[in-house]
Amino acid sequence: MSKEIRVSDLVEKIQAYHPTADVALIQRAYDFSNEVHQGQKRLSGEPFFIHPMAVADLIADLKLDVPSIVGGLLHDTVEDTLATLDQVRAIFGPEIAGLVDGVTKLSQINFTSREEKQAENFRKMILAMAKDIRVILIKLADRTHNMRTLDHLPAEKQLMTAQETLDIYAPLAHRLGIAWVKDELEDLALKHLHPEIYYQLKRNVAKKKAAREKYINEVIGLIGKILEAEGIDGEVTGRPKHFFSIYQKMENQNLLYDQIYDLVAFRIIVDTVRECYEALGVIHSQWKPVPGRFKDYIALPKPNMYQSLHTTVIGPYGERMEIQIRTQEMHRVAEEGIAAHWRYKEGKDFQFNDIQKFAWLRQLLEWQQNVEDPQEFLHSIKEDLFADEVYVFTPKGDLIGFPKGATAVDFAYRIHSEVGHHCSGARVNGQLLPLKYLLRSGDTVEIITTHQQTPSRDWLKLVKTPRAKSKIRNWLKSQQRERSVALGRELLEGDLGRHKLEYATLRREGKIESIAKELGLKDEEALLASVGYGRITPRHVLAKLLPPEKLDGGKKPAEGALERLFRIVSGQKRDLGVKVKGVGDVLVRFARCCHPLPGEPVTGFITRGRGVTVHVSTCSTVLESDPHRRVEVTWDEGEQTPRPIKIEVSCIDRPGLLAAISAAITGADVNIARAQVRTFPDQKALNTFEVLITHSDQLRRVLSSIAKVKGVYKATRARG
Repeated sequence: MSKEIRVSDLVEKIQAYHPTADVALIQRAYDFSNEVHQGQKRLSGEPFFIHPMAVADLIADLKLDVPSIVGGLLHDTVEDTLATLDQVRAIFGPEIAGLVDGVTKLSQINFTSREEKQAENFRKMILAMAKDIRVILIKLADRTHNMRTLDHLPAEKQLMTAQETLDIYAPLAHRLGIAWVKDELEDLALKHLHPEIYYQLKRNVAKKKAAREKYINEVIGLIGKILEAEGIDGEVTGRPKHFFSIYQKMENQNLLYDQIYDLVAFRIIVDTVRECYEALGVIHSQWKPVPGRFKDYIALPKPNMYQSLHTTVIGPYGERMEIQIRTQEMHRVAEEGIAAHWRYKEGKDFQFNDIQKFAWLRQLLEWQQNVEDPQEFLHSIKEDLFADEVYVFTPKGDLIGFPKGATAVDFAYRIHSEVGHHCSGARVNGQLLPLKYLLRSGDTVEIITTHQQTPSRDWLKLVKTPRAKSKIRNWLKSQQRERSVALGRELLEGDLGRHKLEYATLRREGKIESIAKELGLKDEEALLASVGYGRITPRHVLAKLLPPEKLDGGKKPAEGALERLFRIVSGQKRDLGVKVKGVGDVLVRFARCCHPLPGEPVTGFITRGRGVTVHVSTCSTVLESDPHRRVEVTWDEGEQTPRPIKIEVSCIDRPGLLAAISAAITGADVNIARAQVRTFPDQKALNTFEVLITHSDQLRRVLSSIAKVKGVYKATRARG
């Protein structure tokens, strides 16, 4: 059950950092929210009002201003009660109404899919966030409390919310520099997405607690003495890494828990920047640094304004030891993030300094303006928020940040769309290099363009930034659309001519535009493109112009070979277990690039002459396709036919482990069709299993079952 927070506790917490806070306004918001939520219950059975109070308390932990606290108390009033935004505006003013509106979901609009709804809600939140950064801080507090109480939701909703938290909200907390919120959200997401791993880590960490605390205290004492001997006054602390960061290390490096040594991070806090570098020199002279593990975030701060020196050394007992060195002010920014940039002056409201420093927020705004497709928009946000950065210089000396793995093409598109479209090479540090060159921190890059050069589909494999991907996709889509419009007109003119009808005349009379509207299409061009794609047949258009007897010549036409094939195929389509919305009997097949499973969100893609190919909605092939060629596809409710899916299992190479993994698979009521084992010199193995799966839930159970086998690093589904 949630801890009950009284309004007096909340006020006391706020007054500790904001002595002249408007207590009357907080009390008024408390009373209003309590009244409109009266009688509502959470799924836990607790009164609903516990939630807005907990959110307001978390906002006070972030040391935000009174409007933010009030926004937290009122954040669900418009969405979940009969209260209206106009009512909130009349009582609390436009500033607070704007915050409440920013965190209120778009529940009044009908969306075609869950993905579209999710994307449009994020789009709305980003726009509100750009106007007022406090919107996202209220939303993060809301999500943190919801994650703390996630156990009461149905299992499917738990997984969905945890994944969304890991994809969007934890990275947003990181981008805003609020480390404690990021860490908590990641750990809670891990608990629900991989409970067996989470609880195993919890047991392992608890088992070694006494030894770890002894080690931390010993190292703190050692570092303190070394600094004191050199005349450096520094505060030294040590803390265990959070569960999700340990899990990531196990995943990325194929390690078991016992093989990870730097489970503790030490921190040295000094008074000046000069002392940071002096302390670093002292540490490196005492213990050997690990090559490639030193990062200077003081000279080159992270995009969230985080500053610190990071180094890893071989410390006492030959164990790796991570050390962070920073000043008091840097530490405040690292802990509080964006909240550290709020300033309170006696008699004045809080003000936020330098929102423009958040370049990534400007990029998010740019994507929401340029990327129409909801799935591509969501995918872009997820990709960018997670990215580690490299920093490169323009020929004029401007510093630009890019995600790790970005190429010269990404750089070209950052300069200008036209530079990107026509880039043919790059001069990096004075040397001529190909477009696939991976950018490195410190590079000076100049792009070479030629008018003949245009984007190709292969460029999508070269680029890393959502901006470049979006620009290339849009260019390819426009080329594809132009070809489809031309083909559609040619097909339509041919069929109209056979019935002695002229396209130009019908167009002049406004009939083509009218038919487009009747068929639910935007305009004449959209109609022609749909005919060109094969989404609409010329017969659909003729049916709007001619009576049935003229269209069919007064009798039902004989069934041709193609119709017979479609009739046969339509029977197969039901066996495949999918329904295609808005398309008649048509050949349906599953994509080999992503092997969709019942239970996963899917999208259909029309290919002329090859019917509809069903992809997982997040598949890169779908994201790169023209949205006009996509059709809505849903799974049939009936019994599904098992489908072959590949699973990859990384593990240690020891006798009996293959048998244990096989037993875990068959124990989950899944048949193994094929198995392949590859061993490596470092006593590791990669096992590939082809298993027969009927539903995504069944696949999750199998992967969970395999992950519990001792000696397994990770079990994942193989794509492609």
